Amino acid sequence: MAEKPYGLIATFDTPGALMHAAEQVRDAGYMKWDCITPFPVHGLDKAMGVRRSKVPRISLAGGITGFCTGMSMIWFMDRFDYPITVGGKPLFSPLFAFPVSYELTILFTAFATIGGMFFLNGLPMHYHPVLNYEDIRRGTDDLFFLVIEKADARYDAANTRALLEKVGGKLVNELES
Repeated sequence: MAEKPYGLIATFDTPGALMHAAEQVRDAGYMKWDCITPFPVHGLDKAMGVRRSKVPRISLAGGITGFCTGMSMIWFMDRFDYPITVGGKPLFSPLFAFPVSYELTILFTAFATIGGMFFLNGLPMHYHPVLNYEDIRRGTDDLFFLVIEKADARYDAANTRALLEKVGGKLVNELES
């Protein structure tokens, strides 16, 4: 039984060639595609048209939640659980609640960041068709890849292959899912 095609993968030798190809694929209107590089390439996200991540907002929400939880917890404990006045001090003071609030801010921010990254990145992903490609290991060493998925609305096997060859893709192969 033949495998279903996942899309096309093209090989590039340099980050500059990949960046140029990414700009042209973006300008051609493709939406479901990605670049695989052995190291971060400055400006590639802009060339791909990738928007800013939502993770910082999720982290901020986690931090604010942690801070408010710490302040509320200390207020509740001072007001209802242990309403003991010691040395004429008030039952609640933000100064005394700050250490707990600070630690909960850090804890909730870390959990929100990790959770947000897992959710937004679709993790855990135990399988991806790109991993079946025989040269994909070189994508962690010295080659650069551009993958266009068949699920893209603009995908047409012949036209997409022609585009990848036109933008400088050395080897253009079909990926199987």
